[in-house]
Amino acid sequence: MNSSNQLTVLTNCHLATMRGGSADFGVVENAAIVRDNANIIWVGCAKKLPQQYQNLPQTDLDQRWVLPAFVDCHTHLVYAGNRIAEFEQRLNGVSYEQIAKDGGGIVSTVKATRSASEAELIAQSLPRLQQMQSFGTGTIEIKSGYGLNVEDEIKMLRAARELGNIEGVRVSTSFLGAHALPPEFAGQSDAYIDMVVEEMLPEIAVLGLADAVDVFCENIAFSLEQTRQVFEKAILLGLPIRLHGEQLSNSHGCQMAAEMGALSCDHLEYLDEDGAKAMANSGTVAVLLPGAFYFLRETKKPPVDLLRGHGVAMAIATDCNPGSSPTTSLPLMLSMAVTFFGLTPDEALAGITRNAATALGLGERIGQIAPGFAADLVAWDIKSPAELCYGFGACPLNERV
Repeated sequence: MNSSNQLTVLTNCHLATMRGGSADFGVVENAAIVRDNANIIWVGCAKKLPQQYQNLPQTDLDQRWVLPAFVDCHTHLVYAGNRIAEFEQRLNGVSYEQIAKDGGGIVSTVKATRSASEAELIAQSLPRLQQMQSFGTGTIEIKSGYGLNVEDEIKMLRAARELGNIEGVRVSTSFLGAHALPPEFAGQSDAYIDMVVEEMLPEIAVLGLADAVDVFCENIAFSLEQTRQVFEKAILLGLPIRLHGEQLSNSHGCQMAAEMGALSCDHLEYLDEDGAKAMANSGTVAVLLPGAFYFLRETKKPPVDLLRGHGVAMAIATDCNPGSSPTTSLPLMLSMAVTFFGLTPDEALAGITRNAATALGLGERIGQIAPGFAADLVAWDIKSPAELCYGFGACPLNERV
């Protein structure tokens, strides 16, 4: 990326601007971009480059396609250990839900994460972050939720912030203390939620470690009323809310979260029409997670036609985590989204750019190529934007520019 305040011009390139309201990727062919070290100043056809910019230093991109750096808006990137043994169990027919009930699942990662120091968490998570960047990702959301006590949730969020500092990449953090019930609170979910609300959230808010608050509202996690308690406290503390919802059953959490102004509701396989209507009314983004759908060998797909019909913006994310989606590749998620869920290439790419940015509350800053947006750009060696959805298991050559 450009490292000085001097204006420079990227030229001899094609753009998929991903502008809101545009069709077919917002393509501008034979384009130029004027930028400084942080912001895009001007965008358009190279032959229309204003006179005032024509003598600036130029970078010739050799007819490559330039897109906004991708936005991975739902990850659990910071964790210790792995869950390979559970993967083998599922291959032998044991369900994800049963593994969780038997004391595995999220709780097994909690044990490993609690045992790791902050430095160890950073060391284990850094290669995953670097892999994400190699696939063209420039903004990563990272959730807590494997600590499940004040000390270890803070440790995770601090590690997430430090990873962003180390790599010079934008990291958005979400506090997910209400992710699972820790072993020491077995049979006491209300008491645990009280601790989340009265101890964890205020401390994390004071420390400024979370950009949003998330809850897993599901029959193996937390009830609708418990979710509401956490959200009400988050809103009181001035923190945006997001939801893991309708993944394994219809808890009606998405309807409630949308009515409370949630930035996004994620997973959504069992979303109903009332939930979709509420999300449309509130502008809540639907975050689809095809990696988890694939890895868990689910058959119930999120209701894409319902979301389309109500005009709900759809984002796509890796859901990078050790138990249900151990992937770092947004290009692979593009392929899965169009193949499994039936998104168009334009919808899929919007899902990892402008809509993903909106899901993080950053829609006015990243995810599009337009004046005033961040100059966070990637040049791709492809023949058309749809090519990014075409090949799976590989990634075309790309370069941050």
